[in-house]
Amino acid sequence: MTTPLSIRFDPDLLDRLRRTAVSRDTTPSGLAQRLVDEGLRAQEFPGIVFRDGPAGRRAALAAGPDVWEIAAALRDSGLRGDEAVDVVADDLDLSSARVRIALAYYGAHSAEIDDEIADNERAAEAAQRSWESQRRLLA
Repeated sequence: MTTPLSIRFDPDLLDRLRRTAVSRDTTPSGLAQRLVDEGLRAQEFPGIVFRDGPAGRRAALAAGPDVWEIAAALRDSGLRGDEAVDVVADDLDLSSARVRIALAYYGAHSAEIDDEIADNERAAEAAQRSWESQRRLLA
């Protein structure tokens, strides 16, 4: 459920918001809500940006991998604590501080990131099954 809020926009900004909403097949209100949410998250977690992709918008490190990729790497490392952070940072060619930014974001939005990890795993499994079927057909 949403709660209404009246905001006054500069006419040029409102025009841009409306045009962008139309080009992204959404409403000005929906786009403004998404941009405010992402802006607040980016302010709360400096170094986090948001990108469009085939699966929709997702959180990522600026000039780096998506948060879900870092979270999956931490989980799959089999390590814990600082050792996991250091190994994943090295594997992904990131500083430990940047991995910790992603980890902090994950801590605040774990359900969202866990869903992205699960979506990626399902897509990878489907791609693997497809490849195996093709290989059997051509064998």
